[in-house]
Amino acid sequence: MTEQYVDGFLLAIPSAKLDAYRAMASRAGDIWKEYGALDYRECVADDLNADPQFASFTQAARAGENDVVIFAWIVYPSKAERDRINAAVMADPRLNPEECKDVVDMARMAWGGFRTLVQA
Repeated sequence: MTEQYVDGFLLAIPSAKLDAYRAMASRAGDIWKEYGALDYRECVADDLNADPQFASFTQAARAGENDVVIFAWIVYPSKAERDRINAAVMADPRLNPEECKDVVDMARMAWGGFRTLVQA
């Protein structure tokens, strides 16, 4: 069985732009799923750990007091499928890179690809 592959994202956006982000992410999720992604999630922080013995999502995302933290992931059947799907998504004219720049400061977004270690 081929292991699933996951792209993960952590970012901060201004609270005032959350509705615009939700609309943009909803359209993007539909497109990713259309091309074969198994799951697409965009989550807004609700209960961030303030215990100083742990690292902070707020700090990791470089979120300011007027920002919200977004934790997101996309699941693919395999790394090869992820590469194919992402190429198709990036070429899709329905995605608007300018809209993204208006909502997301890419310098404050961390992302990467992850092999599945455990799937329960």
